[in-house]
Amino acid sequence: MTGSSRKLVHVAVGVIWREGQVLIARRPLSAHQGGLLEFPGGKVEPGETVQQALARELLEETAVTVNPGNLQPLIGIRHDYGDKEVFLDVWEARVSSGEPRGLEGQPVFWQRPGELLARDFPAANRPIIGAIRLPRTLAITGDELQAGPAAERCIHGRSGSGDGMVVLRLPSLTPEAYTEALGRCLAGLSATSLVVHDRPELVADLPVAGVHLSWRRAAGLRQRPVPEERWFGVSCHDGDELAHAAAIGADYATLGPVLPTPSHPGNPGMGWERFVRLAGQAVIPVYALGGTGPEHLQTAIQAGAQGIAGISWWWPAYNTDSEAQ
Repeated sequence: MTGSSRKLVHVAVGVIWREGQVLIARRPLSAHQGGLLEFPGGKVEPGETVQQALARELLEETAVTVNPGNLQPLIGIRHDYGDKEVFLDVWEARVSSGEPRGLEGQPVFWQRPGELLARDFPAANRPIIGAIRLPRTLAITGDELQAGPAAERCIHGRSGSGDGMVVLRLPSLTPEAYTEALGRCLAGLSATSLVVHDRPELVADLPVAGVHLSWRRAAGLRQRPVPEERWFGVSCHDGDELAHAAAIGADYATLGPVLPTPSHPGNPGMGWERFVRLAGQAVIPVYALGGTGPEHLQTAIQAGAQGIAGISWWWPAYNTDSEAQ
């Protein structure tokens, strides 16, 4: 129970993919927050797993069939509407069958993630849009001065491939040198997945994907520092920091260190058990950071993470004395 008269409503939600699009429904005008768009799903009934509930609801509401065993967790969201509190347990299906139709009279249709607008959805659904658009890997650079031209080629190759986003940290550079390095990395890219680090003032004038702030920079903010159409991420280490990141409008956070890592010598990390608890309380997508690599991606996803973030698994000439957060 969340109070003397209210209980938490557990809702299974599906992100159903076909040909790069996701299945969307419009809520009936008579329903709670009627007229808004939503991802299909419904309440988890007693005795059901969330996967079973989602498969049942999809079939009953949209005539789409999914195999519960093939569903993969995406994000969990707790939201207090005032009159009720809900937990949205969101799972992805990459394989499904059946032509979607609104069996309860609701319009259903396919839409590309880039076309989804947060204002068209209930507030509790909005982090799902971020989770859909965000990649599973967040690559963070070490020190550009240690890696040299090879690092710029690495950044350029990864940013241009669509294989996740790159946070351009480069902690040893002066602001002027950082801006020059950023310009070199952006050269020749028609669309970029580069995210600047701790320099939100650069976002307005350059074709970057957004900004990622260290906790020391984010701690003093009271509002979002960049426009809604740019990504805004924050490095976090505990539940209070995750809550602050969400309060100032962050689209995602990194959380760690999860495991022992060279950048935190002597720190054993919080471990997966604590990560699961903290990520489960967050209302924005969370990346597992610290000691994680591609071999931990599925573990991180099953632990409630958006994916993994890190330096050493991709960055050339990684500097083990650097501080990633």
